[in-house]
Amino acid sequence: MRNAIGLMSGTSLDGVDVAWLQTDGEQVEYFGPAGYRPYSSAERAVLRKALDAAPQIALREERPEEVAAAENLVTRAHAEAVELFLSTHGLDRASVDVVGFHGQTVLHRPYDRLTVQIGDGGQLAKALGLPVVYDFRAADVAAGGQGAPLVPVYHRALARLAGCAEPACIVNIGGVANVTYIDGETLLACDTGPGNALLDDYLLRHTGEAMDRDGQIAARGDPDLDWIAQALAHPFFDRPAPKSLDRNDFASFLVDGMTFEDGAATLTAFTAASIAGIVDQLPDTPVSWVVTGGGANNPTLMRMLSERLAPMPVVTGHDLGWQGDAIEAQAFAYLAVRSLRGLPLTYPGTTGVSAPLTGGVLARP
Repeated sequence: MRNAIGLMSGTSLDGVDVAWLQTDGEQVEYFGPAGYRPYSSAERAVLRKALDAAPQIALREERPEEVAAAENLVTRAHAEAVELFLSTHGLDRASVDVVGFHGQTVLHRPYDRLTVQIGDGGQLAKALGLPVVYDFRAADVAAGGQGAPLVPVYHRALARLAGCAEPACIVNIGGVANVTYIDGETLLACDTGPGNALLDDYLLRHTGEAMDRDGQIAARGDPDLDWIAQALAHPFFDRPAPKSLDRNDFASFLVDGMTFEDGAATLTAFTAASIAGIVDQLPDTPVSWVVTGGGANNPTLMRMLSERLAPMPVVTGHDLGWQGDAIEAQAFAYLAVRSLRGLPLTYPGTTGVSAPLTGGVLARP
Protein backbone atom coordinates (compact mmCIF):
# COMPACT_ATOMS: atom_id res chain seq x y z
CA MET A 1 0.00 0.00 0.00
CA ARG A 2 1.16 3.53 -0.77
CA ASN A 3 0.25 6.88 0.69
CA ALA A 4 -0.85 9.21 -2.09
CA ILE A 5 -2.12 12.78 -2.25
CA GLY A 6 -4.51 13.58 -5.08
CA LEU A 7 -5.15 17.04 -6.52
CA MET A 8 -8.03 18.18 -8.69
CA SER A 9 -8.92 21.53 -10.20
CA GLY A 10 -12.08 20.96 -12.18
CA THR A 11 -13.93 22.67 -14.99
CA SER A 12 -16.05 24.59 -12.48
CA LEU A 13 -12.95 26.71 -11.72
CA ASP A 14 -13.81 26.90 -8.02
CA GLY A 15 -10.51 25.82 -6.50
CA VAL A 16 -8.11 22.97 -5.73
CA ASP A 17 -9.38 19.84 -3.97
CA VAL A 18 -6.82 17.80 -2.04
CA ALA A 19 -7.25 14.29 -0.66
CA TRP A 20 -5.18 11.58 1.03
CA LEU A 21 -5.61 7.95 0.04
CA GLN A 22 -3.84 4.77 1.05
CA THR A 23 -4.09 2.29 -1.81
CA ASP A 24 -2.25 -0.19 -3.99
CA GLY A 25 -4.08 1.14 -7.04
CA GLU A 26 -6.62 -1.68 -6.85
CA GLN A 27 -8.02 -1.79 -3.32
CA VAL A 28 -8.57 1.26 -1.14
CA GLU A 29 -7.09 0.61 2.29
CA TYR A 30 -7.78 3.95 3.97
CA PHE A 31 -9.51 7.26 3.24
CA GLY A 32 -7.51 10.06 4.80
CA PRO A 33 -8.42 13.72 5.26
CA ALA A 34 -9.43 16.08 2.50
CA GLY A 35 -8.79 19.76 1.97
CA TYR A 36 -9.64 22.66 -0.30
CA ARG A 37 -7.86 25.76 -1.53
CA PRO A 38 -10.37 28.09 -3.24
CA TYR A 39 -9.47 30.27 -6.17
CA SER A 40 -10.00 33.97 -5.59
CA SER A 41 -12.18 35.92 -8.00
CA ALA A 42 -8.99 37.42 -9.49
CA GLU A 43 -7.51 33.95 -10.00
CA ARG A 44 -10.70 32.69 -11.62
CA ALA A 45 -10.50 35.66 -13.99
CA VAL A 46 -6.99 34.58 -15.03
CA LEU A 47 -8.23 31.03 -15.63
CA ARG A 48 -11.16 32.27 -17.70
CA LYS A 49 -8.80 34.29 -19.87
CA ALA A 50 -6.81 31.10 -20.43
CA LEU A 51 -9.97 29.26 -21.47
CA ASP A 52 -10.76 32.03 -23.93
CA ALA A 53 -7.24 31.92 -25.40
CA ALA A 54 -6.84 28.14 -25.47
CA PRO A 55 -8.75 27.47 -28.73
CA GLN A 56 -5.85 29.01 -30.66
CA ILE A 57 -3.54 26.22 -29.44
CA ALA A 58 -2.62 23.80 -32.24
CA LEU A 59 0.13 21.85 -30.45
CA ARG A 60 -0.29 20.79 -26.85
CA GLU A 61 3.06 22.34 -25.85
CA GLU A 62 1.97 25.82 -26.98
CA ARG A 63 1.34 28.37 -24.28
CA PRO A 64 -0.16 31.68 -25.42
CA GLU A 65 0.49 34.49 -22.96
CA GLU A 66 -2.82 34.07 -21.12
CA VAL A 67 -2.36 30.31 -20.87
CA ALA A 68 1.23 30.65 -19.63
CA ALA A 69 0.08 33.04 -16.90
CA ALA A 70 -2.64 30.61 -15.85
CA GLU A 71 -0.18 27.69 -15.81
CA ASN A 72 2.06 29.54 -13.36
CA LEU A 73 -0.97 30.33 -11.22
CA VAL A 74 -2.20 26.71 -11.26
CA THR A 75 1.21 25.32 -10.30
CA ARG A 76 1.61 27.80 -7.45
CA ALA A 77 -1.95 27.27 -6.18
CA HIS A 78 -1.51 23.50 -6.11
CA ALA A 79 1.77 23.80 -4.22
CA GLU A 80 0.07 26.08 -1.69
CA ALA A 81 -2.84 23.65 -1.42
CA VAL A 82 -0.55 20.72 -0.57
CA GLU A 83 1.52 22.72 1.93
CA LEU A 84 -1.63 23.91 3.69
CA PHE A 85 -3.05 20.39 3.67
CA LEU A 86 0.08 18.84 5.22
CA SER A 87 0.28 21.56 7.86
CA THR A 88 -3.42 21.55 8.74
CA HIS A 89 -3.57 17.78 9.26
CA GLY A 90 -0.13 17.32 10.79
CA LEU A 91 0.97 14.94 8.05
CA ASP A 92 4.58 13.91 7.61
CA ARG A 93 5.86 14.85 4.16
CA ALA A 94 8.27 11.90 4.25
CA SER A 95 5.31 9.50 4.47
CA VAL A 96 3.91 10.65 1.11
CA ASP A 97 4.86 8.26 -1.69
CA VAL A 98 3.38 10.19 -4.62
CA VAL A 99 1.22 13.17 -5.58
CA GLY A 100 -1.34 12.83 -8.38
CA PHE A 101 -1.64 16.18 -10.18
CA HIS A 102 -4.42 16.52 -12.74
CA GLY A 103 -3.81 20.18 -13.57
CA GLN A 104 -6.42 22.45 -15.15
CA THR A 105 -8.01 21.47 -18.45
CA VAL A 106 -8.12 24.46 -20.80
CA LEU A 107 -8.69 22.62 -24.10
CA HIS A 108 -10.08 19.20 -24.91
CA ARG A 109 -10.42 18.21 -28.58
CA PRO A 110 -9.86 14.46 -28.62
CA TYR A 111 -11.03 14.13 -32.23
CA ASP A 112 -7.97 16.24 -33.14
CA ARG A 113 -5.87 14.17 -30.70
CA LEU A 114 -5.39 17.30 -28.64
CA THR A 115 -5.94 17.78 -24.91
CA VAL A 116 -4.24 20.42 -22.76
CA GLN A 117 -4.04 20.35 -18.96
CA ILE A 118 -1.96 23.24 -17.66
CA GLY A 119 0.22 22.93 -14.57
CA ASP A 120 3.94 22.20 -14.50
CA GLY A 121 4.42 18.78 -12.90
CA GLY A 122 8.19 19.12 -12.77
CA GLN A 123 7.99 22.46 -10.99
CA LEU A 124 5.42 21.12 -8.55
CA ALA A 125 7.65 18.15 -7.70
CA LYS A 126 10.55 20.52 -6.99
CA ALA A 127 8.40 22.88 -4.94
CA LEU A 128 7.03 20.06 -2.78
CA GLY A 129 10.09 17.82 -2.70
CA LEU A 130 7.82 14.90 -3.63
CA PRO A 131 7.32 12.65 -6.68
CA VAL A 132 4.47 13.89 -8.85
CA VAL A 133 2.52 11.99 -11.51
CA TYR A 134 0.84 14.34 -13.99
CA ASP A 135 -0.36 14.58 -17.62
CA PHE A 136 -2.77 11.68 -17.16
CA ARG A 137 -4.76 12.15 -20.37
CA ALA A 138 -2.08 12.52 -23.04
CA ALA A 139 -1.23 8.86 -23.63
CA ASP A 140 -4.86 7.90 -24.12
CA VAL A 141 -5.57 10.74 -26.57
CA ALA A 142 -2.37 9.98 -28.50
CA ALA A 143 -3.57 6.38 -28.83
CA GLY A 144 -6.91 7.50 -30.27
CA GLY A 145 -8.93 7.55 -27.05
CA GLN A 146 -11.11 10.37 -25.73
CA GLY A 147 -8.81 10.96 -22.77
CA ALA A 148 -11.90 11.32 -20.58
CA PRO A 149 -13.42 10.49 -18.29
CA LEU A 150 -10.51 9.18 -16.19
CA VAL A 151 -12.29 8.54 -12.89
CA PRO A 152 -14.32 5.40 -13.84
CA VAL A 153 -11.74 2.88 -12.61
CA TYR A 154 -11.86 4.62 -9.21
CA HIS A 155 -15.66 4.76 -9.31
CA ARG A 156 -15.62 0.98 -9.69
CA ALA A 157 -13.40 0.59 -6.64
CA LEU A 158 -15.72 2.85 -4.61
CA ALA A 159 -18.91 1.13 -5.77
CA ARG A 160 -17.59 -2.32 -4.87
CA LEU A 161 -16.32 -1.13 -1.51
CA ALA A 162 -19.80 0.27 -0.78
CA GLY A 163 -21.57 -2.86 -2.04
CA CYS A 164 -23.64 -0.96 -4.62
CA ALA A 165 -26.17 -3.17 -6.39
CA GLU A 166 -25.25 -3.68 -10.05
CA PRO A 167 -25.77 -2.54 -12.70
CA ALA A 168 -24.75 0.68 -10.98
CA CYS A 169 -24.19 4.17 -12.34
CA ILE A 170 -21.92 6.68 -10.67
CA VAL A 171 -22.54 10.23 -11.91
CA ASN A 172 -20.03 13.01 -11.45
CA ILE A 173 -21.45 16.49 -11.96
CA GLY A 174 -18.66 19.03 -12.25
CA GLY A 175 -18.41 21.63 -14.99
CA VAL A 176 -19.12 18.74 -17.36
CA ALA A 177 -21.18 15.73 -16.23
CA ASN A 178 -20.05 12.16 -16.75
CA VAL A 179 -21.31 8.73 -15.87
CA THR A 180 -19.69 5.38 -15.07
CA TYR A 181 -21.68 2.18 -15.67
CA ILE A 182 -20.53 -0.86 -13.67
CA ASP A 183 -21.87 -4.38 -14.15
CA GLY A 184 -19.55 -7.25 -13.32
CA GLU A 185 -16.57 -6.95 -15.62
CA THR A 186 -18.33 -4.40 -17.81
CA LEU A 187 -17.03 -0.88 -17.28
CA LEU A 188 -18.45 1.86 -19.51
CA ALA A 189 -18.21 5.61 -19.19
CA CYS A 190 -18.75 8.86 -21.03
CA ASP A 191 -19.48 12.52 -20.63
CA THR A 192 -23.24 13.05 -20.73
CA GLY A 193 -23.38 16.78 -21.40
CA PRO A 194 -23.04 20.01 -19.45
CA GLY A 195 -22.81 19.73 -15.70
CA ASN A 196 -22.57 22.96 -13.73
CA ALA A 197 -20.67 25.00 -16.33
CA LEU A 198 -23.60 26.57 -18.20
CA LEU A 199 -25.40 27.46 -14.98
CA ASP A 200 -22.24 28.78 -13.30
CA ASP A 201 -21.41 30.96 -16.30
CA TYR A 202 -24.99 32.22 -16.42
CA LEU A 203 -24.86 33.23 -12.74
CA LEU A 204 -21.49 34.89 -13.20
CA ARG A 205 -22.75 36.99 -16.13
CA HIS A 206 -25.92 38.10 -14.37
CA THR A 207 -24.90 38.41 -10.72
CA GLY A 208 -21.13 38.05 -10.43
CA GLU A 209 -21.73 34.97 -8.24
CA ALA A 210 -19.81 31.78 -9.06
CA MET A 211 -22.79 29.42 -8.74
CA ASP A 212 -26.47 28.99 -7.93
CA ARG A 213 -25.85 28.13 -4.29
CA ASP A 214 -28.19 25.35 -3.10
CA GLY A 215 -30.12 25.72 -6.37
CA GLN A 216 -32.15 28.55 -4.83
CA ILE A 217 -32.53 30.62 -8.00
CA ALA A 218 -33.47 27.69 -10.24
CA ALA A 219 -35.99 26.57 -7.62
CA ARG A 220 -37.92 29.81 -8.17
CA GLY A 221 -38.13 29.39 -11.94
CA ASP A 222 -39.88 27.18 -14.47
CA PRO A 223 -37.87 25.24 -17.06
CA ASP A 224 -38.59 25.93 -20.72
CA LEU A 225 -39.27 22.40 -21.98
CA ASP A 226 -39.24 23.43 -25.65
CA TRP A 227 -35.78 24.97 -25.23
CA ILE A 228 -34.55 21.78 -23.55
CA ALA A 229 -35.96 19.59 -26.32
CA GLN A 230 -34.18 21.68 -28.94
CA ALA A 231 -30.93 21.58 -26.97
CA LEU A 232 -31.13 17.78 -26.71
CA ALA A 233 -31.29 17.62 -30.51
CA HIS A 234 -27.56 18.47 -30.57
CA PRO A 235 -25.66 15.64 -32.35
CA PHE A 236 -23.54 14.94 -29.25
CA PHE A 237 -26.45 13.31 -27.48
CA ASP A 238 -27.02 10.71 -30.22
CA ARG A 239 -23.32 9.88 -30.45
CA PRO A 240 -22.61 6.49 -28.86
CA ALA A 241 -20.34 6.18 -25.84
CA PRO A 242 -17.48 6.58 -25.16
CA LYS A 243 -17.58 10.31 -25.83
CA SER A 244 -16.25 13.41 -24.11
CA LEU A 245 -16.67 17.16 -24.10
CA ASP A 246 -14.75 20.36 -23.73
CA ARG A 247 -16.15 22.64 -21.01
CA ASN A 248 -17.16 25.22 -23.61
CA ASP A 249 -18.78 22.91 -26.18
CA PHE A 250 -22.24 24.13 -25.15
CA ALA A 251 -21.25 27.72 -24.33
CA SER A 252 -23.37 29.04 -27.19
CA PHE A 253 -26.55 27.58 -25.63
CA LEU A 254 -28.11 30.77 -24.27
CA VAL A 255 -31.40 31.30 -22.47
CA ASP A 256 -32.00 34.84 -23.68
CA GLY A 257 -35.55 36.11 -23.44
CA MET A 258 -36.36 34.19 -20.25
CA THR A 259 -36.64 35.62 -16.78
CA PHE A 260 -33.49 35.22 -14.71
CA GLU A 261 -35.07 32.49 -12.58
CA ASP A 262 -36.54 30.63 -15.57
CA GLY A 263 -33.14 30.70 -17.29
CA ALA A 264 -31.48 29.14 -14.25
CA ALA A 265 -34.23 26.53 -14.00
CA THR A 266 -33.93 25.71 -17.71
CA LEU A 267 -30.15 25.21 -17.58
CA THR A 268 -30.46 23.09 -14.45
CA ALA A 269 -33.16 20.94 -16.05
CA PHE A 270 -31.05 20.61 -19.21
CA THR A 271 -28.24 19.07 -17.15
CA ALA A 272 -30.67 16.65 -15.49
CA ALA A 273 -32.26 15.69 -18.82
CA SER A 274 -28.92 15.09 -20.54
CA ILE A 275 -27.76 12.80 -17.71
CA ALA A 276 -31.01 10.84 -17.70
CA GLY A 277 -30.85 10.52 -21.47
CA ILE A 278 -27.82 8.25 -21.25
CA VAL A 279 -30.00 5.41 -19.92
CA ASP A 280 -31.09 4.47 -23.44
CA GLN A 281 -27.44 3.93 -24.44
CA LEU A 282 -26.59 1.58 -21.55
CA PRO A 283 -26.50 -2.21 -21.91
CA ASP A 284 -29.02 -2.70 -19.09
CA THR A 285 -31.13 -0.54 -16.80
CA PRO A 286 -29.17 0.50 -13.70
CA VAL A 287 -30.65 -0.46 -10.37
CA SER A 288 -28.62 2.08 -8.39
CA TRP A 289 -27.53 5.64 -9.10
CA VAL A 290 -25.00 7.57 -7.03
CA VAL A 291 -24.33 11.27 -7.70
CA THR A 292 -21.05 12.91 -6.77
CA GLY A 293 -19.31 16.20 -7.55
CA GLY A 294 -20.52 19.73 -6.98
CA GLY A 295 -23.90 19.02 -8.55
CA ALA A 296 -24.73 16.64 -5.70
CA ASN A 297 -24.85 19.71 -3.44
CA ASN A 298 -27.60 21.33 -5.53
CA PRO A 299 -31.00 20.17 -4.19
CA THR A 300 -32.87 21.54 -7.21
CA LEU A 301 -30.68 19.62 -9.66
CA MET A 302 -30.94 16.46 -7.53
CA ARG A 303 -34.75 16.76 -7.47
CA MET A 304 -34.94 17.24 -11.24
CA LEU A 305 -32.60 14.31 -11.84
CA SER A 306 -34.53 12.05 -9.47
CA GLU A 307 -37.76 12.91 -11.28
CA ARG A 308 -36.15 12.10 -14.65
CA LEU A 309 -34.76 8.75 -13.44
CA ALA A 310 -37.80 7.59 -11.42
CA PRO A 311 -38.50 4.91 -10.34
CA MET A 312 -34.75 4.19 -10.19
CA PRO A 313 -33.44 5.34 -6.80
CA VAL A 314 -30.92 8.20 -6.78
CA VAL A 315 -28.62 8.88 -3.84
CA THR A 316 -25.55 11.04 -3.34
CA GLY A 317 -22.08 9.91 -2.44
CA HIS A 318 -22.62 11.67 0.90
CA ASP A 319 -25.49 9.25 1.59
CA LEU A 320 -23.02 6.34 1.27
CA GLY A 321 -20.46 7.99 3.53
CA TRP A 322 -18.19 9.03 0.66
CA GLN A 323 -16.28 12.29 0.88
CA GLY A 324 -18.33 13.59 -2.01
CA ASP A 325 -16.41 16.79 -2.69
CA ALA A 326 -13.08 14.94 -2.52
CA ILE A 327 -13.81 12.02 -4.83
CA GLU A 328 -12.06 13.39 -7.89
CA ALA A 329 -9.00 14.35 -5.85
CA GLN A 330 -9.01 10.85 -4.33
CA ALA A 331 -9.28 9.46 -7.84
CA PHE A 332 -6.06 11.13 -8.93
CA ALA A 333 -4.27 9.78 -5.87
CA TYR A 334 -5.55 6.33 -6.91
CA LEU A 335 -4.60 6.87 -10.56
CA ALA A 336 -1.11 8.07 -9.58
CA VAL A 337 -0.47 4.79 -7.78
CA ARG A 338 -1.86 2.82 -10.72
CA SER A 339 0.46 4.79 -13.01
CA LEU A 340 3.47 3.93 -10.84
CA ARG A 341 2.50 0.26 -11.09
CA GLY A 342 1.84 0.39 -14.83
CA LEU A 343 -1.83 -0.55 -14.34
CA PRO A 344 -4.47 0.60 -16.83
CA LEU A 345 -6.08 3.99 -16.33
CA THR A 346 -8.36 3.86 -19.37
CA TYR A 347 -10.26 1.14 -21.20
CA PRO A 348 -12.07 0.65 -24.52
CA GLY A 349 -15.39 1.12 -22.72
CA THR A 350 -14.40 4.30 -20.92
CA THR A 351 -12.47 6.34 -23.50
CA GLY A 352 -12.66 4.28 -26.70
CA VAL A 353 -8.95 3.47 -26.67
CA SER A 354 -8.25 0.20 -28.49
CA ALA A 355 -6.88 -1.67 -25.44
CA PRO A 356 -6.48 -1.01 -21.70
CA LEU A 357 -3.80 1.64 -21.32
CA THR A 358 -1.75 3.11 -18.51
CA GLY A 359 -0.70 6.74 -18.51
CA GLY A 360 0.74 9.63 -16.57
CA VAL A 361 4.23 11.15 -16.45
CA LEU A 362 6.43 10.84 -13.35
CA ALA A 363 8.40 13.88 -12.21
CA ARG A 364 10.89 13.50 -9.37
CA PRO A 365 12.01 16.39 -7.14
